[in-house]
Amino acid sequence: MEGDIGGEVPCSSFAVDSALRVGTAGLIWGSCTGSLEATKLGLTGITRASFVAKSAGRYGIQWGLFATVLSFTRCGLQRYRGQHDWVNPVVAGAVAGTVIGASARNWKQAAGVSGLVCALYYAAEDAT
Repeated sequence: MEGDIGGEVPCSSFAVDSALRVGTAGLIWGSCTGSLEATKLGLTGITRASFVAKSAGRYGIQWGLFATVLSFTRCGLQRYRGQHDWVNPVVAGAVAGTVIGASARNWKQAAGVSGLVCALYYAAEDAT
Protein backbone atom coordinates (compact mmCIF):
# COMPACT_ATOMS: atom_id res chain seq x y z
CA MET A 1 0.00 0.00 0.00
CA GLU A 2 2.52 2.51 -1.14
CA GLY A 3 1.27 6.08 -1.24
CA ASP A 4 -2.30 7.00 -2.02
CA ILE A 5 -4.72 4.16 -2.62
CA GLY A 6 -7.17 6.35 -4.51
CA GLY A 7 -9.83 3.77 -5.24
CA GLU A 8 -8.44 1.79 -8.14
CA VAL A 9 -7.95 -1.46 -6.19
CA PRO A 10 -10.45 -2.87 -3.68
CA CYS A 11 -9.34 -3.20 -0.06
CA SER A 12 -10.13 -6.90 -0.18
CA SER A 13 -7.37 -7.36 -2.78
CA PHE A 14 -4.85 -5.82 -0.39
CA ALA A 15 -6.12 -8.05 2.40
CA VAL A 16 -5.85 -11.25 0.35
CA ASP A 17 -2.39 -10.31 -0.92
CA SER A 18 -1.21 -9.60 2.63
CA ALA A 19 -2.75 -12.81 3.97
CA LEU A 20 -0.97 -14.92 1.36
CA ARG A 21 2.41 -13.24 1.78
CA VAL A 22 2.49 -13.00 5.56
CA GLY A 23 0.67 -16.30 6.04
CA THR A 24 3.37 -18.00 3.99
CA ALA A 25 6.03 -16.36 6.14
CA GLY A 26 4.16 -17.66 9.19
CA LEU A 27 4.17 -21.17 7.74
CA ILE A 28 7.91 -20.99 7.24
CA TRP A 29 8.47 -19.59 10.72
CA GLY A 30 6.21 -22.23 12.24
CA SER A 31 8.10 -24.97 10.42
CA CYS A 32 11.42 -23.72 11.76
CA THR A 33 10.29 -23.15 15.33
CA GLY A 34 8.21 -26.32 15.35
CA SER A 35 11.19 -28.37 14.27
CA LEU A 36 13.39 -26.78 16.93
CA GLU A 37 10.78 -27.31 19.64
CA ALA A 38 10.22 -30.92 18.54
CA THR A 39 13.95 -31.54 18.87
CA LYS A 40 13.92 -30.06 22.39
CA LEU A 41 10.99 -32.31 23.32
CA GLY A 42 12.74 -35.36 21.84
CA LEU A 43 9.97 -36.15 19.34
CA THR A 44 10.68 -38.46 16.40
CA GLY A 45 8.85 -39.99 13.47
CA ILE A 46 5.15 -39.37 12.95
CA THR A 47 4.82 -37.56 16.26
CA ARG A 48 7.50 -35.06 15.22
CA ALA A 49 5.97 -34.52 11.78
CA SER A 50 2.55 -33.96 13.30
CA PHE A 51 3.95 -31.50 15.85
CA VAL A 52 5.80 -29.51 13.17
CA ALA A 53 2.75 -29.46 10.87
CA LYS A 54 0.50 -28.18 13.66
CA SER A 55 3.04 -25.52 14.60
CA ALA A 56 3.38 -24.37 10.97
CA GLY A 57 -0.39 -24.24 10.52
CA ARG A 58 -0.92 -22.33 13.76
CA TYR A 59 1.67 -19.67 12.92
CA GLY A 60 0.51 -19.41 9.32
CA ILE A 61 -3.11 -18.82 10.32
CA GLN A 62 -2.25 -16.34 13.07
CA TRP A 63 0.13 -14.31 10.93
CA GLY A 64 -2.25 -14.40 7.96
CA LEU A 65 -5.16 -13.24 10.11
CA PHE A 66 -3.10 -10.38 11.55
CA ALA A 67 -2.01 -9.26 8.07
CA THR A 68 -5.56 -9.47 6.71
CA VAL A 69 -7.07 -7.38 9.50
CA LEU A 70 -4.21 -4.88 9.37
CA SER A 71 -4.32 -4.39 5.60
CA PHE A 72 -8.09 -4.24 5.35
CA THR A 73 -8.40 -1.78 8.24
CA ARG A 74 -5.57 0.45 7.01
CA CYS A 75 -6.98 0.55 3.49
CA GLY A 76 -10.51 1.22 4.72
CA LEU A 77 -9.37 4.01 7.04
CA GLN A 78 -7.32 5.62 4.30
CA ARG A 79 -10.28 5.58 1.93
CA TYR A 80 -12.74 6.77 4.58
CA ARG A 81 -10.54 9.59 5.85
CA GLY A 82 -9.04 10.45 2.47
CA GLN A 83 -5.61 10.94 4.07
CA HIS A 84 -2.33 9.04 3.95
CA ASP A 85 -0.83 9.78 7.36
CA TRP A 86 0.37 8.05 10.53
CA VAL A 87 -3.11 7.59 11.99
CA ASN A 88 -4.14 4.85 9.55
CA PRO A 89 -1.40 2.30 10.34
CA VAL A 90 -1.50 3.02 14.08
CA VAL A 91 -5.26 2.47 14.33
CA ALA A 92 -5.08 -0.54 12.00
CA GLY A 93 -2.26 -2.03 14.08
CA ALA A 94 -4.22 -1.54 17.28
CA VAL A 95 -7.30 -3.18 15.76
CA ALA A 96 -5.28 -6.12 14.40
CA GLY A 97 -3.48 -6.50 17.73
CA THR A 98 -6.80 -6.52 19.55
CA VAL A 99 -8.21 -9.20 17.23
CA ILE A 100 -5.16 -11.43 17.64
CA GLY A 101 -4.79 -10.66 21.35
CA ALA A 102 -8.48 -11.20 22.10
CA SER A 103 -7.78 -14.71 23.32
CA ALA A 104 -4.81 -13.54 25.41
CA ARG A 105 -5.08 -12.31 28.96
CA ASN A 106 -3.79 -8.85 28.16
CA TRP A 107 -5.36 -7.81 24.85
CA LYS A 108 -4.77 -4.12 25.62
CA GLN A 109 -1.03 -4.71 25.64
CA ALA A 110 -1.24 -6.58 22.31
CA ALA A 111 -3.19 -3.69 20.78
CA GLY A 112 -0.73 -1.11 22.07
CA VAL A 113 2.36 -2.96 20.91
CA SER A 114 0.84 -3.60 17.47
CA GLY A 115 -0.07 0.07 17.13
CA LEU A 116 3.45 1.11 18.13
CA VAL A 117 5.08 -1.30 15.67
CA CYS A 118 2.84 -0.05 12.87
CA ALA A 119 3.68 3.56 13.74
CA LEU A 120 7.39 2.75 13.54
CA TYR A 121 6.81 0.98 10.23
CA TYR A 122 5.01 4.02 8.88
CA ALA A 123 7.82 6.32 10.02
CA ALA A 124 10.38 4.12 8.24
CA GLU A 125 8.21 3.86 5.13
CA ASP A 126 7.62 7.60 5.05
CA ALA A 127 11.33 8.38 5.48
CA THR A 128 12.23 6.61 2.21
